[in-house]
Formats: sequence, structure tokens, C-alpha cells
Amino acid sequence: MVNILRKVFVKDYNNIKNSKVREAHGKLAAFVGIFSNLFLFIIKVTAGLITASVSILADSINNLSDMGSSLVTLIGFKMMSKPADDDHPYGHERIEYIAGLVVAIIVIFVGGSLFITSIDKIVNYEYIAIADKWIYVSMGILALSIIVKIWQSFFNVKIGRLINSVALEATALDSRIDAISTFVILVGNIVILFWDNVPFSIDGVLGILVSLFILVSGFKLIKETIDPLIGVAASKEYVDEIVEFIKKHDIVLGVHDVLCHMYGQTKCFMTIHVEVDSKGDVIYIHDEIDKIEKEAREKFNVELCIHMDPLEVGNEVLDGLKNRLSLILNELDSNLSFHDFRMVKKLNENTLLFDIVVPHKYKMTKEEIINYIKKEFNMNGDNYAFIIEFDNNYVKRG
Repeated sequence: MVNILRKVFVKDYNNIKNSKVREAHGKLAAFVGIFSNLFLFIIKVTAGLITASVSILADSINNLSDMGSSLVTLIGFKMMSKPADDDHPYGHERIEYIAGLVVAIIVIFVGGSLFITSIDKIVNYEYIAIADKWIYVSMGILALSIIVKIWQSFFNVKIGRLINSVALEATALDSRIDAISTFVILVGNIVILFWDNVPFSIDGVLGILVSLFILVSGFKLIKETIDPLIGVAASKEYVDEIVEFIKKHDIVLGVHDVLCHMYGQTKCFMTIHVEVDSKGDVIYIHDEIDKIEKEAREKFNVELCIHMDPLEVGNEVLDGLKNRLSLILNELDSNLSFHDFRMVKKLNENTLLFDIVVPHKYKMTKEEIINYIKKEFNMNGDNYAFIIEFDNNYVKRG
């Protein structure tokens, strides 16, 4: 069913890396959500009015809010496709995250409203007998709603993963929450059917349970949508693919200092340091780096800026010192790495300069690491001085 809808409504539907195709998938998911939730709202509000059930009426309002969420998603996908301008030179793709955040806020609002209504139902409980036939009707409607919500969740998960959309992943989770909450209400109706003159409001108790579940899920959704707005590490797989592509070129001896900024799911800005032979022709190397940037831009849709780092190749003394440092760092912690290693002579003293990459919130201080390296390096009577810079890793670790 999902692929049939994609084929019918999305042109070139398999080219999901294309921003226009991605936008079309998002709009399709939004329209499916609007019409299916409108259908559920109409049948549930009818069942709720017939059975005087606050939980069914609240569930119908939840479907109405879901329809509003789909409208927000539709507007979000429309606005995120706007081209870059003077005020937003990186584009508008992060609007998708704002749309997901609005969906999360709506979920929390619905959960809070249902909680208050359910408390009132318990406090002011009054038993009202309902004809069995209407209970059966409402149960049928609730069962149909569960099936539709499960399908909605499957649909949004499928589309969301295809285009890597935070907003649709949030909508899919919302649909799963709705299916569970409606199932709880269905169980309540079954209890009412077999328990005459219930002494307390099952409807209210179930409403509280459902509302708490909705609230917890809503706050989780907020975290998931706020994180990319604050800025999260880029996908390791995506960065590794680009790095491996760069390293395949003959002039590249190594890479480090990868900085990757995601401005939406399809727009990436990356800077990277590329090590090259210091004895090579600078003009030729510069031209080759320009070609790498252009090829990467076309292949990965990344705005890539490469910084050229000249590296002394074939110096046996320097290579030996590098191997020595590598062993020392590995003994200290295999998670530590270094780059930009070079040696200069200052005032008749050999000074080693390099950068060390450390994980965030590392257990040792910078001073402790420096002292350890000095001690291990000079333990055989050597007298090397050190100038060490510290970097953090801006890419997710495996």
C-alpha cells in the first residue's frame, strides 16, 4: 500500500536523495494523516456522543489534534523547501525540526487535557447505563480506529525512514501511542459490558493511564526534535563514506579535524584537513583538492571545504618519533589519536608539535595527559619539549 501511494503521487519516487522528491514524500504523508485522522475524528465523536464516554470523546479530539499535526507537517515540508536567502544563507531545512517540535507540543497539550478531564470524571462520577448495542457499536469503531492507527504508524515509519525525517518519525510514534490508548479504552468498554452498575469511573481511570502515557511520550518527542535544533553529531556512516571517498585519491596521505554541520536532513556543510606530501607541487595539489571538493559535492550533496596540511614524508627520524607517540597514546587509551605531528628546533631544543583528539568529558585532564606523554617520551634520557593542542571529535563514534 505504501509503495502504491508513492508510485501514484510521487514523481521519480526512488530518487529520495533529491530534495524535491523528499519534499513530495513528506507532503504525501501529511495528506494521508489529514484525511485518515479526519475520518477517525468523525466516527469517534459519533461513538462518544452516543455512549457518553469522555475517554472516547477525548480520543476523538486527539485525532483532531493529529489532523492539526499533519497540517503542521505539511506546512513544514513546504517551508523547508524554500531556497537560501540573505537572512538564511544555509537554507530553511531545519523548519522540519520545528514542525516536529510543534507536533510534540500538541501531543503534550492533548495528554494534559485528557488528564484533567479524567480526574473530573472520577471526582464527579455518576453511573449511566448504556444499551449493549451501543457499546458493541463503539467497540467496533474503536477496533477500526486501532487498525487505522497501526497502519498510520507503519506508513509514517516507512516514509520517515526512507527520507530520514524527524517530523515523520515523531508522527509515527504519535500514531503508535494513539493505537495503545484506544486499545485501553476498548478494554474499558469490554469491562463495562460485563460489569453492571460499576461503582467507580473506569472511563476516568483509563483516561488517566492513557494521558500519562501520552505525556511521557510527548516529552520524549520534544527531546528528539530539540536535539537536532541544538546541534547533534553527524551520522558516522555518512561521514565515513565521504572520508573514504577522499582518501581514495592519490594525493591524500591522511585526514583529520572533520567538522560536519547538518542543516536539515539533506544539507550538509563539512570542513576537513587533508594531509599531503610537503614536497609535492603546490599548484597541482591545490587543483586536485578543488576536484575532490567538486566531486564530493556532486556525489554526496555536501558543501565541502578542504584544508591542505603539508606532511613531511620519508623522514626516518620523524617517522620513528611518530610511532613512539602512537605506542604511548595506545598504552594510555586506545580512544586517543593524534595528527599534525612535526618537529622544530627552538633554542637548541627539539620541540614536538601535534594535536590530540580526546572524547568529550574525558576522564583525564589535559595537564595529566601532557605530563604522562612527557614522562614516557623522555624516560630514556631524551629531552624533548612539547607543544600540544587538544581537539574534540565532532562525528559520532562507532
